[in-house]
Amino acid sequence: MKLDTKYLQWTREPDHYTITDDKVEIITRPHTDLWQRTYYHFRNDSAPVLQAYIDDQYFSFVVKTEFESKHRYDQCGIVMYIDSENWLKASVEYENEKIQRLGSVVTNNGYSDWASTDVDASIKSMWFRFSRRESDFCIENSFDGVNYSQMRICHMFSSSTIVPLGIYACSPEDSSFKAVFANMEITDCKWLAHDGQKPDKEK
Repeated sequence: MKLDTKYLQWTREPDHYTITDDKVEIITRPHTDLWQRTYYHFRNDSAPVLQAYIDDQYFSFVVKTEFESKHRYDQCGIVMYIDSENWLKASVEYENEKIQRLGSVVTNNGYSDWASTDVDASIKSMWFRFSRRESDFCIENSFDGVNYSQMRICHMFSSSTIVPLGIYACSPEDSSFKAVFANMEITDCKWLAHDGQKPDKEK
């Protein structure tokens, strides 16, 4: 099911953006970011976030991102922003003329982590798929929108029945770029139930 853009709501509306039935374009503002404490010891909570609120316990969200990033840390992707200290995101983050970081950040109780792998700096498009199974989540990426690779499985302690979910773009340093989000849809959960080891019995 195509995600109707009229249901999307801003957290920190950017200065320049365009929303149509088919896509969202964001021009990032310099010195905007999402990160909490870990390693860097700073707390950045200034990136614009555009989300829908979804009450399904099992679903997948898909989006194609295109980006003209060119400065260190420029980034865009998917986000589930609950509040300033509880959120997750996945993105392609520009590093230099050779590489970018394809990665994900999970922030629980005010502390962020970052898992990433290097991809070529020439890549200017990426698909993401976000799946929910109650309070557990799976993030995947794809170069073609067909074949997806798992990036992360995680638990969010502050998730509730209704979860906010959508897109973000930001430029942590003195930079600005255009990010385009298209082909947004909600589908049946593509993250299938585990068919291996049985759960431990509750004590």
